[in-house]
Amino acid sequence: MLPLSEIEHDALVEIFNIGVGRAAAAMSAIVNEAVSMSVPSISFLNRSNAARLLGPGGRNASRVCGVSQHYEGAFRTEAILMFPEEKSLDLVRLMVGGSVPLLELTEMEQEALSEIGNIILNSCVGTLANIFEHELHGSLPAYHVGSCDEILSASGGPADTVVLMLHIDFALEVHEIKGYVAFILDLSALQDLQEQIRRYLARIMGQAER
Repeated sequence: MLPLSEIEHDALVEIFNIGVGRAAAAMSAIVNEAVSMSVPSISFLNRSNAARLLGPGGRNASRVCGVSQHYEGAFRTEAILMFPEEKSLDLVRLMVGGSVPLLELTEMEQEALSEIGNIILNSCVGTLANIFEHELHGSLPAYHVGSCDEILSASGGPADTVVLMLHIDFALEVHEIKGYVAFILDLSALQDLQEQIRRYLARIMGQAER
């Protein structure tokens, strides 16, 4: 695994905070109340350690709702937004209104969460593409339910796969919801990401010296 320097790590956190800030503005318009999102931390983990962040493994593993999209361009990655299952209906209620019966709500869950995933993932990845000055092309969102380990493993990939985990805090007027975005990176993609961060830092430092 390639460790990022402190300045590279801080730059990546700052970039993702810009991305989720844009996602929060889009979500605010949908749920008609103030939404703020932040990325207090990121970490590079192997899959088993990444899976533990959202709950224990094994037979009693916590169920997670996930929305994934595949991206190619400046680097290749599978991006996955994940929430604990018990929080997913809270998000759907915010989107469609609290008066919808539970049965109808669960029927809307996949479509609503796919839309949320599309907003958040594309905001994060779009910000990366803009700042790195390289295109990243995404697939249509895919919806998953299962343990965090099952959802992360479904992306496949070689043994040296690394998971870049973003811890996202959602703050709404009456709700606080925590979720994660995982970027699945093989060694080549990880090197490409680090190179893009270094080029970005070189550009902004060069501009500051003028």
